[in-house]
Amino acid sequence: MAQLVYSSKINKIRSFALILIFAGIGFMYIGLLVKKIDWLMALLFLVGVISIVLSTVVYFWIGMLSTKAIPIVCPSCDKPTKMLGRVDACMHCKQPLTLDKNLEGEEFDEKYNTRKYLREQKKK
Repeated sequence: MAQLVYSSKINKIRSFALILIFAGIGFMYIGLLVKKIDWLMALLFLVGVISIVLSTVVYFWIGMLSTKAIPIVCPSCDKPTKMLGRVDACMHCKQPLTLDKNLEGEEFDEKYNTRKYLREQKKK
């Protein structure tokens, strides 16, 4: 079976939070390099701290989402994974997963998780 380029939603959000941490540290490091210009150093430190605080909020949010996610065992790799939405990918092997019987056998697409798609399906 072909590997997807898609990763699970939980991993995407965790990666975003990690990028925020590194960006915050980078801004603060640049602030150290320009310490001769006080206002620029203070601005870069402030942006760095805000970025790190925002990453903390994102990590807390995804932790709360993760507790609501449906734990399943991937049929391909037999490892436990969590699923958000109607379709998702395995965190380990990127196998497309769905718990919706109507989507079994369909081509994997992220649009199945959108509200627009759900409204269109209810109209049919």
